[in-house]
Amino acid sequence: MKKPHLVLPLLLLAAALALAACGGSSSGGGEEAKIEEVIEESATSSDPSKCTELQTAAFNENESGQKGAAATKACEEETEAKENEAETVKVSNVKVNGEKATAEVEVEGTGLNGQSVEVEVIEEDGNWKLNKFLGFTKFDASSLAVSEGVAELSQSDAESMVFEKDLKPVEEIAKSCE
Repeated sequence: MKKPHLVLPLLLLAAALALAACGGSSSGGGEEAKIEEVIEESATSSDPSKCTELQTAAFNENESGQKGAAATKACEEETEAKENEAETVKVSNVKVNGEKATAEVEVEGTGLNGQSVEVEVIEEDGNWKLNKFLGFTKFDASSLAVSEGVAELSQSDAESMVFEKDLKPVEEIAKSCE
């Protein structure tokens, strides 16, 4: 089945967080500051090493829809191409629980304008790394919209589409446009 022409812009929305621009650190130090730095560096770096040093294999696989080395290669190529860079990223509400942490990330300058997402960061081999997106903490469908139909998505459908690459909601929107 041919995918609707809306698919590429929507898939690029999720990739935007991985290539977002810089933001300021709000914590005073310690593990929280290290986590903020990892998120911000991952968001701003054009160095392909971020794909292995700042992001887990699971994060790269989820973002690319590919597995293993192919996911890492896709991340490296996207990083070098500097696609979908945002104007700013703000990290807040960092919460550390052992070798896992969560943080809220707000991005401006991409298709995710007006949204905040919660990310999971894990400690792997002594280093903090982005592991996965957990969901929206602030959701505004009209700001997320790249077409009129997307503005009608529920938060749950938008999370499935953006974070899990589930294109069923988009395909339904495209069918209604035919």
